[in-house]
Amino acid sequence: MCGIAGIMGQSTIELTSSVRDMVASIRYRGPDDSGVWCDERAGVGLGHARLSILDLSPEGHQPMVSSSGRYVLSYNGEVYNFSELRSELEVIGRKFRGHSDTEVMLAAFEEWGIERTVQRFVGMFAFALWDRERRTLSLVRDRIGIKPLYFGWAGKTFLFGSELKALRAFKGFHPEIDRGALTSFMRVAYVPAPLSIYKDVYKLSAGCLLTVGEKELETAEGFSPDPDSLHATWKPIRYWSAKKSAEAGWAAPFKGSEVEAIEHLDGLLRHAVGLRMIADVPLGAFLSGGIDSS
Repeated sequence: MCGIAGIMGQSTIELTSSVRDMVASIRYRGPDDSGVWCDERAGVGLGHARLSILDLSPEGHQPMVSSSGRYVLSYNGEVYNFSELRSELEVIGRKFRGHSDTEVMLAAFEEWGIERTVQRFVGMFAFALWDRERRTLSLVRDRIGIKPLYFGWAGKTFLFGSELKALRAFKGFHPEIDRGALTSFMRVAYVPAPLSIYKDVYKLSAGCLLTVGEKELETAEGFSPDPDSLHATWKPIRYWSAKKSAEAGWAAPFKGSEVEAIEHLDGLLRHAVGLRMIADVPLGAFLSGGIDSS
């Protein structure tokens, strides 16, 4: 569990200290290392609190800048198929200085672009990617929303973080309870995405990508946090849909025997577990005695 936080549009005077405050508020998410990267001219700052899993060396430090200098990434999670992607990138000439999945992600963005790349990731993740060429900030969350990511505005300053606590650490942020979200919480003990407990602060929906440019900083008018909104002028893009995935499964059902189905499922499970066993730290397994989870 790592933590990310950042700002876009903040004045240069408070930028670095503001991001540091945000990261400090969630430092327990990543006790091994922390870092801040800021571009004062662009008014952009990214922060990271690291729990080291892959590449424990300084080469895995974040926020990380791509080899060309175009992209800067602050990332929480794991991309399980990074070794496969790395091998593919090495074949076409990409070089790597370390062996973290973060570095592979950056190389993939440079080679294939963000929208095409995220569709290839197998993993759990939430990340912020600053494009220094296009001057855009992209927030992305994994397909089923395992890793959290919140965002919102404090005036004309755009904020994001792994927890609401990170946004509250920004001095210009004055939260107000969203009564609709509070009603949902009282009913089901949960605030459904894309809402959060605060007004004008949202959870990025699972399987979505949100891109913020300089134009979007001027006003949130016309924005909807709902990727399925029909009336918004700008909104998150859904790069993966559980509904469409299920529909594709129904359209092309498995036609093998029961034995073949068991063998196929066994192979998928072994492959999935194998991908998750790649780490530079000791691994463990949590076992439950319950019938439902055994």
